[in-house]
Amino acid sequence: MPLQNATTSARDAEGKNGVQSLEIGMTILRAISTGHRAMMLKDIAAAADMPASKVHRYIVSLVRSGLVEQDPMTSRYDLGPFALSLGLVAVDRLDRVQLGLLAIADLRDDINQTTALAVWSDNGPVIIRSLRPYRPITVNVVTGTALQLLTSASGRVFAAGLPSNITDALIGRERATLSLSQELQTQSGIDTMLDQVRRDGVSIVSDYHLVPGVAAAAAPVFNFKHELTLSVLAIGVKGMIDLAPEGKVVTALKRCAAGLSERLGHVSGGSFKAHSQP
Repeated sequence: MPLQNATTSARDAEGKNGVQSLEIGMTILRAISTGHRAMMLKDIAAAADMPASKVHRYIVSLVRSGLVEQDPMTSRYDLGPFALSLGLVAVDRLDRVQLGLLAIADLRDDINQTTALAVWSDNGPVIIRSLRPYRPITVNVVTGTALQLLTSASGRVFAAGLPSNITDALIGRERATLSLSQELQTQSGIDTMLDQVRRDGVSIVSDYHLVPGVAAAAAPVFNFKHELTLSVLAIGVKGMIDLAPEGKVVTALKRCAAGLSERLGHVSGGSFKAHSQP
């Protein structure tokens, strides 16, 4: 083989194979970052599934680079100043709406239903983006549409995930002005409904009272602080969209929301509780 071709092949192989030592170092760094607190060497090794002696060699370099630091009093390791700086820069550069738009585009293509994003405003949830599916009969969702807390799928997600001091006034207003189903006419009934949303990780409304014949499901999107920052929706014509809890649409919706949450820095495994901020 000519020398030039051999060199090119070697470079191509190197580009495809990557740098294994760097990947090992990132595995160790990931183990530290998911530990939720400073860790002993043996705990890092267990989390990374590597021998402690091997982990120690890599940690020496990670400490030198500022990605990891060691507490001299406890000998425990934690993320270093450079890792924190990288995290802050990454968060600052994130555009949750742009990332959300990409996510609901993929979701729309997967389920062939209308998809949308909602955010929290002073007056409750608001649709900020929506995409129509490739089908003749569909639901058109207008950007800027305000959603009710108790009767819309996205509203219930925000009511379930935000602190009560943020939602109580709006819930009280809706109880006084809306024609609600019997189970939502008492606070205990509302609490039961919201608890169900938290357990399921999704809200399903089979007939939205403001637009009869429309069914929707919504799932929460969290950021790196476990703050409820967005809601992802799948919307369709009642009877033409399957919103069974284990069906394709709801499963894809929850997967979309989880993937978007991860992209925004959320560590999976946290519970859906009413203590997040918008």
